Amino acid sequence: MVASPLDPDVFGPESPCFGCAPAHPIGFKLRFERRDDEVVTTFVPGDTFQGPPGIMHGGLVTTLADEIAAWAVIGLLRRFGFTAALSAKLHRPIRIGAAVVGVGRITTSTPRIVKVEVTLDQGGERAYSGDFTFALLDEKGAERLLGGPLPEAWRRFARGGADAEAA
Repeated sequence: MVASPLDPDVFGPESPCFGCAPAHPIGFKLRFERRDDEVVTTFVPGDTFQGPPGIMHGGLVTTLADEIAAWAVIGLLRRFGFTAALSAKLHRPIRIGAAVVGVGRITTSTPRIVKVEVTLDQGGERAYSGDFTFALLDEKGAERLLGGPLPEAWRRFARGGADAEAA
């Protein structure tokens, strides 16, 4: 299995992303690597991510999985997408202070829609599984959704952008 790290600054140093921005004050600050046809990360949830004592908040677990799914699209297809739908199953609680291994893999890909399967394991046991659907927008569609201009660093990842054939 060949592993290669993905650039955490791919969307620029000013990225506001809760999941991956290196400078986000309360975010996950996730780092990803591509391993063949998967994107993988390891995350240790701290006390600030608790719901019940000692357990990661379920909404934040799904946020973690959503970020992994998004990076599967980025890392495997050189595109970004917007989450359009998701289904999730919390198999067991994710404990605070213990490493979580997240894996994202693309199950279906068309020019406009990508489906991604995400799993989260902790202590060698499945804690979460989910399916995500992403809409891939062109630059104008993304700008309509954002309500303003698409940041320069994001343009090449839009559908039809400069990285269209790089995947």
